[in-house]
Amino acid sequence: MGVLLAVLGYWATCCSLGGCIGRVLTEKMPVIIRTLRQAVCQVLQGTACHCRKATLLSRFPGSSPWPMPGDANFHSASFSETDQPRILITGGLGQLGVGLANTLRKRFGKDNVFLSDIRKPSDHIFHSGPFIYSDILDYKNLRETVVNHRITWLFHYSALLSAVGEANVSLAKAVNITGLHNILDVATEHNLRLFVPSTIGAFGPTSPRNPTPDLCTQRPRTIYGVSKVHAELMGEYYYYRYGLDFRCLRYPGIISADSQPGGGTTDYAVQIFHDAVKHSKFECNLKPSTRLPMMYIDDCLRATLEVMEAPAESLSMRTYNVNAMSFSPEELAQEILKHVPEFQITYNVDSIRQAIADSWPMNFDDSNARKDWGWKHDFDLPELVTTMLNFHGFDTRVAQAN
Repeated sequence: MGVLLAVLGYWATCCSLGGCIGRVLTEKMPVIIRTLRQAVCQVLQGTACHCRKATLLSRFPGSSPWPMPGDANFHSASFSETDQPRILITGGLGQLGVGLANTLRKRFGKDNVFLSDIRKPSDHIFHSGPFIYSDILDYKNLRETVVNHRITWLFHYSALLSAVGEANVSLAKAVNITGLHNILDVATEHNLRLFVPSTIGAFGPTSPRNPTPDLCTQRPRTIYGVSKVHAELMGEYYYYRYGLDFRCLRYPGIISADSQPGGGTTDYAVQIFHDAVKHSKFECNLKPSTRLPMMYIDDCLRATLEVMEAPAESLSMRTYNVNAMSFSPEELAQEILKHVPEFQITYNVDSIRQAIADSWPMNFDDSNARKDWGWKHDFDLPELVTTMLNFHGFDTRVAQAN
């Protein structure tokens, strides 16, 4: 009790400064709050304060002005498994965001899934469900979004991909690392279930490549890969340190029919279908034999939802590999030729992208995901090619008949 009286005396001294009260309280408030918290804990529990979560580290300049207690749930309500989650997707206008929003809206209802980005959406996307502006580098804006929309699940897709990140390292550091820190702190403060995707790019040339297990040496050579290893480790740290429900999948190259390539090294496997249908030819920027793990977007989105819905007790780790198939540009071209006999592929190797691909896994070992939460892919290479060509308006039945 003596400590508490001392704190109150200190507060009174600050208040006695008259016209300077606003400035003094602004400067001294973190000290006052921290000291009061310690004093109350001492009064209630003796000298030991058995609080489950420690105070989070000070935030970056320009974001939250005071250190934020990890157990500060002043605006949060506990999420019940019987309720529908309220979901925010950051970076929602990228390759995966719109498709994920459609999948989640079918599962949880249109009004429970908020797509966000700093870019203006098309009319179709804007009218397909809730869309909001959200900048992950603006901590105050991010926090307001979570509070105002009562978010309980957060899918963090904002990132600069491999080749684009190498062209603008400073921006990649800001978006992929500083933005992640904001996401982790907001998710911890408001008790969210958080999903952050990782990538084959989280591995490097010293990693085992065929197959690559969940746990092994990771020494990536790109800022994208480095930032993703950072995300995996920070998410795991927040899980053990603060109890954050962090979940992460290492995606292979993702192939989607309804989005444009986003600057990744594996994006040749998307562009090749656009060019095969429109021009019957394609110039590849990787060597013919460059083998990389790949996955069709429907499998990717289903895996993401399945790991988020998996019971916590079934997860033996926080970050899992997931895989479906593995092929080279040459093998993909041969499968396309079965449907488009006039298709031609040429090679103009980009040394930067090739160096990146040569440091990545050739095949993923995803046995832990299949064992822990029942992951199973649906699309292999033949199904992938048929689906992609049909989506782009090429009738594969005609080619097969011919």
